[in-house]
Amino acid sequence: MSELTLYKGEVFDFIDSPLNRKDAYRYFPDGALVVQDGKIIDCGPFKEVKGRYTDYEQVDYSGKLLMPGFIDSHIHYPQAEIIGMYGKQLLDWLDDYTFPAEQGFALSEHADRMARSFIEELFRNGTTACMAYATVHPASVTALFSVASEYNMCMLTGKVLMDRNAPAGLTDTAEQGESESRSLIETWHGKGRNRYVITPRFAISCSTEQLIAAGRLHEQYPGTYIQTHLSENKDEINSTLSLYPDCQDYLEVYERAGLVTDRSVFGHCIHLSDSECRRLAEAGSVIAHCPTSNLFLGSGLFDMLQANRVGMQTVLATDVGAGTSFSLLRTMGEAYKVQQLNGYPMSVFESLYKCTLGAAKALHLDDEIGCFGKGRKADFIVIDYAVTPSQQVRMDYLKHHEKWTLENKLFGLQTIGDDRNILATYIVGRRMK
Repeated sequence: MSELTLYKGEVFDFIDSPLNRKDAYRYFPDGALVVQDGKIIDCGPFKEVKGRYTDYEQVDYSGKLLMPGFIDSHIHYPQAEIIGMYGKQLLDWLDDYTFPAEQGFALSEHADRMARSFIEELFRNGTTACMAYATVHPASVTALFSVASEYNMCMLTGKVLMDRNAPAGLTDTAEQGESESRSLIETWHGKGRNRYVITPRFAISCSTEQLIAAGRLHEQYPGTYIQTHLSENKDEINSTLSLYPDCQDYLEVYERAGLVTDRSVFGHCIHLSDSECRRLAEAGSVIAHCPTSNLFLGSGLFDMLQANRVGMQTVLATDVGAGTSFSLLRTMGEAYKVQQLNGYPMSVFESLYKCTLGAAKALHLDDEIGCFGKGRKADFIVIDYAVTPSQQVRMDYLKHHEKWTLENKLFGLQTIGDDRNILATYIVGRRMK
């Protein structure tokens, strides 16, 4: 029998959405997580779990939080080099920063180097799975899948499709994009923990023919995913409707191409009409809310309360490199501030759910990741509540006043936490950080 490892600490995960019920999570202050062959086989109170096993290695994380790893559902790996560039809104950002950076990925050596750096940065921030944009170059996809495979990481990515309104070095044709995507799907989709994402960048950079080709690919390979951008910026919306004058709204552009499905992830969705919200909810599509990016580019404030009322599936995401941090803790903190401005003080439990089990469910991966259910992959993180002097002072104060509750612990991580609080990151039971 393979060796058992028992991790001791505060154990936390979700079993349901906190929007559905108050007892949507499990929390064991003195808990244990048991891993064998890279999978979760048990979790619960330490004394009870320990009593069920006799031969195991124990790893002691007492006083630290063990929880499922973060899932980033919208991130651009080629843009890691341009994070924090000054002073642009979306369309200028693409022209001045994004497109020049992405042209470098025509060189496979550069793609390989950046893929490794990108994944290591994810691990440093406690992210154990992601849905990432690559570039138009097939080598960029191969690089990211290859490095992820070395770590046995759950990776969702795909070749960007663009056949207009972009530099010549970053455009393909509808036929070329479909052919190269099909080849990459055949090579990578379902290989290990890799999943392919059909990736038309957005309607401005894709002709009708290319969007239809993307929809055709998904129809032929229904296990794949679709990712694109929707209603991020008002100028983007106006440009899109000028290119598609026969469509009543932005979403209709994608609907006509068969791209609005329950395996579609739309980035941003800030400026949606009521009709678009209802149609996205009915389709079961996923909206990736990217607060640091939306604030940085001045795009607008996403309305989470409206999304919840309509029943849209929403997740949190970093959107690096317009997003200003790889940390989903930082992202959660900014999401809270955005919703405060909208009059909706979103709970820390909702925030955490949207980048753990909620994201896993949205991506149809909850049988593999997102919680500590038996048989799930042992992708988890260990968090230290107090790694800075201010965090220590806050913890001491709350303990002194008997308010060191789970909610206050988690809210503190959301508000003033970052990569420094990630003590360890595990992928299928192997420590990466």
